[in-house]
Amino acid sequence: MITDLYNNSAKVIDKVEIPDRVFGVSWNPDLVKQALDAQRANARQPLAHTKDRGDVSGGGKKPWRQKGTGRARHGSTRSPIWKGGGVAHGPRKEKIFSVKINKKMKQAAIFSVLSKKLEDGEVKVVDSLSIAEPKTKLVSGIVRAFSAVKPSALIVPSLSNKNIYRASSNIPKVKSVDPKSLNVYDLLRYKNILIEKDAVAAINDHYNAFR
Repeated sequence: MITDLYNNSAKVIDKVEIPDRVFGVSWNPDLVKQALDAQRANARQPLAHTKDRGDVSGGGKKPWRQKGTGRARHGSTRSPIWKGGGVAHGPRKEKIFSVKINKKMKQAAIFSVLSKKLEDGEVKVVDSLSIAEPKTKLVSGIVRAFSAVKPSALIVPSLSNKNIYRASSNIPKVKSVDPKSLNVYDLLRYKNILIEKDAVAAINDHYNAFR
């Protein structure tokens, strides 16, 4: 398929051919949601952790004898019903939140998002995103040319373009991602996606789970 080719100033300078298998996929919201949920679940870290009766200190000795005291029987002061005892049924950091998603499904979801955003005019293929030096001002100028009102963009540079990662690292709502590391979350999070012309071929070659 054919789409517009832009320069750094957001001006159309030519036409460029892009692969149908990447940018011509039908929109599949159910698959995209499944891939997004899996990615967010796999990034989740179990931080909440409570101590159960085996983790708290003390309580090795039976508080008092079983019978004859008139009080309720107890075996340990580490019981959850005692002050300073363990927590019953509290959150534990051993819980696993990871979700498995097949490689083909993940790839199909990425292609679906790229195709939908291209159809909506939110994907721009740029002739070159190379910058002479890793300066934030240079990248900020490029992003503002494509989204002047609320600058927000996901930049996908070519494999040889290394300066742009450092230059865009401290710009709010701007992120640079390797063409081999595309993911559904970033593609959906940013309004505009700027893909360098040479990165299109890298995406097509890397994501080859099925053709």
